[in-house]
Amino acid sequence: MKYLHLHVLENRALRYAGIALGCFIASCSINTFLVPAHLLTGGATGIAIIAYYLTGLPIGLQTFLYNIPLLVAAWRLLGRSYTIDVVIGTGIFSVFLDLTRFLNAYAPVQDIMLSAIFGGVFNGIGYGIVFRLNGSTGGFDIIGAIIKKYYSMSMGGVIFAFNCGIMCVAAFFFGMAPAMFTLICMYMNAAVTNKVIAGFNSREAVLIVSDRAQHIAEGIMEIGRGVTFLHGQGAFTRRERNVVFVVVKLTQVSRIKLVVHAIDPHAFMIIVPANEVLGRGFSEPGSGGKTPIVHRVHDLHEAYERNQHGH
Repeated sequence: MKYLHLHVLENRALRYAGIALGCFIASCSINTFLVPAHLLTGGATGIAIIAYYLTGLPIGLQTFLYNIPLLVAAWRLLGRSYTIDVVIGTGIFSVFLDLTRFLNAYAPVQDIMLSAIFGGVFNGIGYGIVFRLNGSTGGFDIIGAIIKKYYSMSMGGVIFAFNCGIMCVAAFFFGMAPAMFTLICMYMNAAVTNKVIAGFNSREAVLIVSDRAQHIAEGIMEIGRGVTFLHGQGAFTRRERNVVFVVVKLTQVSRIKLVVHAIDPHAFMIIVPANEVLGRGFSEPGSGGKTPIVHRVHDLHEAYERNQHGH
């Protein structure tokens, strides 16, 4: 029990270290790219930046104060554990925002478009790390987490939608040009956030409907991928058949197509993205002893024809 307790504490410490890293990256991005270019970010931080431009009040302190009502909502709707994480994340983020304020004087680029793009990218990386660890930097992150929990919507998309309101405020105070660049920044932020949350372990899920399912499955297994048969039935014909289901890397999709077309050119195939594939057995096997797929296609086709003609 003692070692288990230490292991839990170690994992928790690593998790909070990861959240702190994400907060630090986002804070540096805001102070390096956005503030010098007079751009905004989303949520409570965006409101704090507007007030900073108008009054000079510290962004980090404002961010924490504006989050207090949202923390109350998080306590009621998302529970004690999540709220503690939000308080920690918001506190770390707010502190880093003010500690990295000196970066305003060291802007690496003067082009507002580059500032918007790179600010959005690095913000997305920072926020994505925090979200991936089930943390939060407060603001609209809390609203996004609530909607994701109850409606299973994309967190990045939800935050982007709410942040359109921030863009309108920016247009009112600072003109259309900064607001439009802010929109670019927010879009990049949302896209990268979603990518980091989903992970870079993206795969493709392939469904294949064919009368030659067994032969197709054998061909796919020659590539080194496991195959699952799903039992299906045609709604019109009432005919039962196996549906081949396989998850592959993006680089293997063309091989799957090649195998399927060689065995059954009329097969019905669906390919859809499958983010963050987890589970045993999904690692690329070694190529030792495997025949290259280009040379296997002809053999598979001939094997099928021999079976068809009784050879």
